[in-house]
Amino acid sequence: MPLIDDYLPDHHFAETHSLVIDAPPGALLDLVLAQDAEGDPLIKRLIALRELPSRLAGALGRPSTLKARPSFGLHEFTPLGRDGDREIAFGLVGQFWRTDYGLRRIASAEDYAAFCEPGVAKLAMNFSTEPAGPGTRLLTHTRIFCPDAATRRRLLPYWLLIRPASGLIRRRILRRIKRAAEARWPR
Repeated sequence: MPLIDDYLPDHHFAETHSLVIDAPPGALLDLVLAQDAEGDPLIKRLIALRELPSRLAGALGRPSTLKARPSFGLHEFTPLGRDGDREIAFGLVGQFWRTDYGLRRIASAEDYAAFCEPGVAKLAMNFSTEPAGPGTRLLTHTRIFCPDAATRRRLLPYWLLIRPASGLIRRRILRRIKRAAEARWPR
């Protein structure tokens, strides 16, 4: 069973993206860990746009938890585990519709699994591999679970707004991994 199913089998919002890459599956998962938003100007701009209201408030002397924090990235996620060359999974907990993401620090995969608080959503994201002819299909799944109807109502407008940018970011990450893999393992 995939790790993402172990940690977040039920969800209310989801997206999936994939790309076939001529590289070994384990190497692709290693490249996932090497990705950062700073390396892609468009991803960096999209995250900056998403964070602009909170950072602007901080610059104007208003309360902002983002004022002293680096831009959002994979470092915010809790590692949930790796299943060899098949999958790597991450978790995130927060009130994502808030300007500061409303993130809760989760120390471990066990703490992520046990977390359940009304008004706070859980997100699981993975990268998985599967054979695809002579190459490997690298997939990314993102799932969000809302523990109650009020949380779903709060998340829905945010999801509808952020979903296109979220999908674009994931597709760009997959393409960056493909370029890195092809440079390392040319045909």
